[in-house]
Amino acid sequence: MPVINGWRSSEELMSYLGAPYRFIGPDVDYRWFENYLNNRSNTIRCCVCEDGNAKPLCLVTLAGIDWVSRNCELHIMVGNDENRGKGIGSFAVKKMIEHAFLDMNLRRIELTVLEDNARARHLYEKFGFQYEGIKRKAKYKHGRYVDMRLMALLKSDWLAGRGSNNTIS
Repeated sequence: MPVINGWRSSEELMSYLGAPYRFIGPDVDYRWFENYLNNRSNTIRCCVCEDGNAKPLCLVTLAGIDWVSRNCELHIMVGNDENRGKGIGSFAVKKMIEHAFLDMNLRRIELTVLEDNARARHLYEKFGFQYEGIKRKAKYKHGRYVDMRLMALLKSDWLAGRGSNNTIS
């Protein structure tokens, strides 16, 4: 929890995400995690750690799972700058897609990403996420309102493309 609390309190990291920057004290994150543990019926959080080391590198989440409509929202946070661009995010997204579609039998994963976050958009497009629209001026970042891009991946599209280059081995 101390590592994740540091990430969630990082102005630099939050600049890449839809969430606002704000100081989050450790007590808030401990309550956040306890709430997750008590309400796991519609949220799955996974932490990617280094081999042989419990130090978290990335947090990836399937949130708002709708068991009737069989869909959810994907969130990802690669904590430290030195861990970005090393395939950790790709690994996490790949594993969560597989878990959502193959183990949980969900049929749709959606997400929102800052319109100007080209690196994240590229990651999602690599796995077959499709552009569905813009949530105009949806988030307040760095003193201005910015657009969020809505993207989604359908299980049928993912299964159809599985042997192609939209998945990573």
